[in-house]
Amino acid sequence: MSATQETKPPGIGANHPSSQRLMSLDTLRGFDMFLIIGADTLAYALRRMKETPATHFIATQLEHVDWEGFRFYDLIFPLFIFMVGVALVYSLTRTIEQVGRARALKRVFVRSVLLFALGIFYSGGLTNPWPDIRLMGVLNRIALAYFFAGLLFCFFKPRALAGICVGLLVGYWALLSFVPFPDVRPTPEVTVIAKETGFTNVTQLNWSSTNLLRGTFDKGVNLANYVDQKYLPGRKYDGTWDPEGILSTIPAIATCLLGVFAGFLLRDRKITDSRKLIFLLAGGAAAVVLGWLWGLQFPVIKKIWTSSYVLVSGGYSAMLLGLFYLIVDVWQRRTWCQPFVWIGMNSITLYIASSLFDEFRRLSVRLAGGDLKNFFDARVTQGFGDLMIVIVGLLLAFWLAHFLYKRKIFLRL
Repeated sequence: MSATQETKPPGIGANHPSSQRLMSLDTLRGFDMFLIIGADTLAYALRRMKETPATHFIATQLEHVDWEGFRFYDLIFPLFIFMVGVALVYSLTRTIEQVGRARALKRVFVRSVLLFALGIFYSGGLTNPWPDIRLMGVLNRIALAYFFAGLLFCFFKPRALAGICVGLLVGYWALLSFVPFPDVRPTPEVTVIAKETGFTNVTQLNWSSTNLLRGTFDKGVNLANYVDQKYLPGRKYDGTWDPEGILSTIPAIATCLLGVFAGFLLRDRKITDSRKLIFLLAGGAAAVVLGWLWGLQFPVIKKIWTSSYVLVSGGYSAMLLGLFYLIVDVWQRRTWCQPFVWIGMNSITLYIASSLFDEFRRLSVRLAGGDLKNFFDARVTQGFGDLMIVIVGLLLAFWLAHFLYKRKIFLRL
């Protein structure tokens, strides 16, 4: 056996087609980023301009649930991690086939470290002195999910990866369901668990509490939040705990692995496009149903990334990928999707730019604010000026994406 053959990961062989970019994946990634950088503010502006059942429903779906439950906006983050899993199948397979597994592992490590550093920068970087620096965030979670899923991909066969994915989900459920932890809330004499978080300063917590809890999934009162309160250094997004905290990163890796399985499916030349579509849609629907059933005992909660949430969001992600794959790669109807491809090819860049420019509002207000906004409000209808500011901001985002795309400047996984 040659050295090249020895460095191929299990489950990847000559039967797989040579790597090529999936336009549907870039389009879906761009659509996902579009929802982040301005689609929500567009919906809010429409609702402010005219409150109707339709505008109210759309705007509500583009807001996160406070804790338990699921709206369309709660799909955006796991959908991106899911697509990272799909993409790494293509990129790491190509790297392993061309230069070996060691180089693929180096690629995973370097990209993960760079993305984690970008995550710290996105959350404020060194603006404030320690400990007022956030170490965990959206980009940090993506970096960790990519790192561990990439390592697993390089060393394990698909069947073993499936077992690992199940183990992560079941193991996380077991941890949160059966491992006891101290009730460290500021009022330890309160024995009834309420859905509250009521405290925002870690110095207020009663670390000497001997009252142990287990199997609770309430806001701020669960094992994942306790681990953050006790062991996560730096600033936490929600006061004493972080929605991208330590324990909840475990099931996020499973989300990425679900994307890896979709990547295996799409790369398999022996499976017809119609069967690929059936597997994505039917498998996604089954995952959604199973997730909601599991949610009867282990609630669907984004902020602690419960295992039921992984299945629900992963199932919807698979179905969306199937829909985009059908339209873009099977039917070849691509004219409409080019602007999303621009964004999808530079999603990380657009995400950071959106943060720096407040979803490009800082620039759009300079172009469409002031008297121009007042003119639209007076001559068209109240709120139309805000709508125009949002539209200008989105156009700026698309312009930047197109500028980078034309010059082949890409920052992506």
